[in-house]
Amino acid sequence: MTAPLLSLRGITKRFVQRVDLAGKIANVFGANQRETLVQAVSDVDLDVAEGEVVGLVGESGCGKSTLGRIVAGILPQTSGTMSWRGADVASMQGDDKRAWQLAVQMIFQDPYASLNPRLRVSEIVGEAPRVHGLVQRSGQAAYVAEMLDQVGLDGAYSTRYPHQFSGGQRQRIGIARALAVKPSFIVCDEAVAALDVSIQAQVLNLFMELRRRLGLTYLFISHNLAVVEHLSDRVAIMYLGRLVEIAPADELFAKPNHPYTQALLAEVPKLEATRRTYRPIAGELPSPLDPPSGCAFHPRCPHAMPRCKAERPALREVSSGHFGACHLNDA
Repeated sequence: MTAPLLSLRGITKRFVQRVDLAGKIANVFGANQRETLVQAVSDVDLDVAEGEVVGLVGESGCGKSTLGRIVAGILPQTSGTMSWRGADVASMQGDDKRAWQLAVQMIFQDPYASLNPRLRVSEIVGEAPRVHGLVQRSGQAAYVAEMLDQVGLDGAYSTRYPHQFSGGQRQRIGIARALAVKPSFIVCDEAVAALDVSIQAQVLNLFMELRRRLGLTYLFISHNLAVVEHLSDRVAIMYLGRLVEIAPADELFAKPNHPYTQALLAEVPKLEATRRTYRPIAGELPSPLDPPSGCAFHPRCPHAMPRCKAERPALREVSSGHFGACHLNDA
């Protein structure tokens, strides 16, 4: 087997909210204000092969967007190692680090907030390649027009501002901005969630076409299982900062291993002639401020047993290429 393009080992991210001045003053008078610790991502191991699409799925607040930002270099991990083509990213310097920074780009969820409203499209798309020497200023206009054409927009739009576009067009501009520095790996953070269904289909088809034409690798973050099934080669399921299942997309949707994955797939709406009652997963997603002991899913799991409360299950291979983190696999 060839080495993975991206490799994550033990990636953890903690956010600490310090006690502010008001809190310190309140503590003088007997208050008990303390630092707040949020464990957003916990001990994540994940490999992504070159040319692969890995879907990352989970409920809101599970840490999938935080993990995506770590992969894209926007947030530093608290602990763990991230390797790019076999090299530790943290130890990269000079040209190697610059090459990694350009190779991994991110497309954000909100096409309204992710574009600078004060800049024309020509600057939004063309600034980074010009700064990094990929194109000269004299050739920037032609280069931006080429990037816009790749995502299905007229090059003449480069003189417009973001507010002059629809949501789908803005997302295409965001895609063009990411492609402008010639990346090989793109993190898509809920990249179609804010779009109408018909526009979602167009943008998904664009992602698939760009993958075929440019040989791109995607980490596709979404809570929409239908979208992930349509686009992904493998799927990773995340719950409260941890990966609980990783499997090829076809196998995961046909034979889910983890109770959380089973519950998610059971409630996907289907076109059936018979009536059925949809029941959400019992309970609420626990707070990362005070996560449960043992298996984080045990307070909501219909198969929970005493061991689940006391011991966290390891993510291990249950069949070829299929990994699950559940004590039921030991039975």
